[in-house]
Amino acid sequence: MSTQEGARFLEKPQGGRGILLGGVPGVKPAKVLVLGGGIVGTNAALMAAGLGADVTICDISLPRLRQLSEFMPKNVKTLFSSSHNIEKELPTTDLIIGAVLIPGAKAPHLITRPMLKLIKKGTVLVDVAIDQGGCFETSHPTTHAEPIYEVDGIIHYCVANIPGAVPCTSTLALTNATLPYAIKLADLGWEKACESDPGLKNGLNIINGKIVFPAVAEAFGWKI
Repeated sequence: MSTQEGARFLEKPQGGRGILLGGVPGVKPAKVLVLGGGIVGTNAALMAAGLGADVTICDISLPRLRQLSEFMPKNVKTLFSSSHNIEKELPTTDLIIGAVLIPGAKAPHLITRPMLKLIKKGTVLVDVAIDQGGCFETSHPTTHAEPIYEVDGIIHYCVANIPGAVPCTSTLALTNATLPYAIKLADLGWEKACESDPGLKNGLNIINGKIVFPAVAEAFGWKI
């Protein structure tokens, strides 16, 4: 979803530079940089690759990068995520997907305001991590009604509820994943349910008005 939206703005003459992601015979495809090799980043990379783009996916986990290299198509390259490596990629990249997630914590700024000067004008930044504060320093939440804005000639797409563009599909997908947990909470109560299910236990953020998840407390500057 994020890659499709980014591609749409990249290909609009008034929005991006009029670049077709997959290119055409005699013209190179667009270069896509995906920051984060989790579920969102992986699917964004696969979608961009399916459209024919030249894709690079970054992550800080070498085991994850090895795993990605085993099943990604040949037009997807893996790269260890570091400030140095990201800066080297920026001048030639046309579409950047920010898909970094630290569970419960604020997303780190992998692209800072000064780094925008390394990026070509009209490049599209899609910040899928905007719900966790965004992984670009210049990101702020937008809506489907007004999804984009520009900073220093760089187009930012920071819709805080991207799945809202396909509400029926996204709602069914979410309920399929969460219904078993809801049933367990209803049957056992939250305490017994969390004791019996590590997934629910790891999802506890607040108990009796007190924050119990370290990353959440750190994000707000509070102590546990």
